[in-house]
Amino acid sequence: MSSASIALVGDYSSDNIAHRCIPRALELAASATSSAVEWQWVPTSDIQTATSDLGNFSAIWVVPGSPYASMAGALMAIRFARETRRPFLGTCGGFQHALIEFARNVCGIAAADHAETNPTAGRALVITPLSHPLIEKNCGFELAPGSQLQEIYGRETAHESYRCSYGLTPAWRGRLESGGLRFDAFDPAGEPHAFELPTHPFFFGTLFQPERSAQLKEPHPLIIALLCAIAARSQSKAPFE
Repeated sequence: MSSASIALVGDYSSDNIAHRCIPRALELAASATSSAVEWQWVPTSDIQTATSDLGNFSAIWVVPGSPYASMAGALMAIRFARETRRPFLGTCGGFQHALIEFARNVCGIAAADHAETNPTAGRALVITPLSHPLIEKNCGFELAPGSQLQEIYGRETAHESYRCSYGLTPAWRGRLESGGLRFDAFDPAGEPHAFELPTHPFFFGTLFQPERSAQLKEPHPLIIALLCAIAARSQSKAPFE
């Protein structure tokens, strides 16, 4: 496999466990796939023009750490990955903001927002507090039959680590699905914990933090799949749109 160049979009903090885990998680996935991987932290406030600030990267990972220094920068990165068909992964805060970006720019919900940063947005709050906060929790969920995510995991259920208090507002799920998004992982209460965009080569968001698998020194199947998607794009020599 060829070298992967990944933009890690977020505001790095050495106090953030997920941030410390991500480089090691990428190294483990690269070793498992006999590939080379390069990454660069891109602060959200540094993203002013997506093409110039992110155009040299072959993939984008919007990492945990919400609220971001620049919500606009995070949303711009997500939209750029979606529209140019670059492989995209959004974990925790990246999951939440990818749903907001999709709601605004695909579903036409212009006022879509996040309760953490704009609690007065009322009915436009696509992201609201979880019924049961998942702070330093390890929880199980079911993978939707026939989904890309189930194929990646190779099983029907999984357990993952979380540090999250916000998720999808249930009332908006149908609107997002009508726009083309597919939710593909659900907790026992039926709340969605992951999504995929079937029309995109690789576009996933997870409420959980797969990068924490690095703490167990294990390569994560979703991060392996990210590197495989980058390699497939490179081998096809298809230009980014």
